[in-house]
Amino acid sequence: MNLSDYQRVTLQVEAMLSGESNMIANLSNVSAILNMELGDINWVGFYLTEGDQLVLGPFQGKPACVRINWGKGVCGTAAATNTVQRIKDVHQFEGHIACDAASNSEIVIPFSIDGKVAGVLDIDSPNFDRFSETDQEGLVLVMKKVEELLNTQANSK
Repeated sequence: MNLSDYQRVTLQVEAMLSGESNMIANLSNVSAILNMELGDINWVGFYLTEGDQLVLGPFQGKPACVRINWGKGVCGTAAATNTVQRIKDVHQFEGHIACDAASNSEIVIPFSIDGKVAGVLDIDSPNFDRFSETDQEGLVLVMKKVEELLNTQANSK
């Protein structure tokens, strides 16, 4: 996908989420939209912060690891450092947690509510080096909109 595709997806996400205040429903639709739009992926979904762990949230794909400690694996590292993790070969990532042996590359994008990491978007691919800089830029754009909407909804309650 190119950036204009990601801009279109961002508008789609905004339209879907703007009328709903339930975070689980909204993240379910975001994972469904991304699963529908992205090619060559085998898992897309969210892990949500619960204490010092990430707990499985809405997703599309095979059953997944339920709990991941902060700082462990690609997801836990993204959450603990509040930075995007774009991994070309997950088998080379020290401490990688293999929930699906078919996954070879991964991108994880943290998001915050009220200034605290609330969770991560996790996308896996069976292809090595699946996620480009453009994918990272586009997915960050999507997640900034999701984060904006979730913060607005959290602060309107």
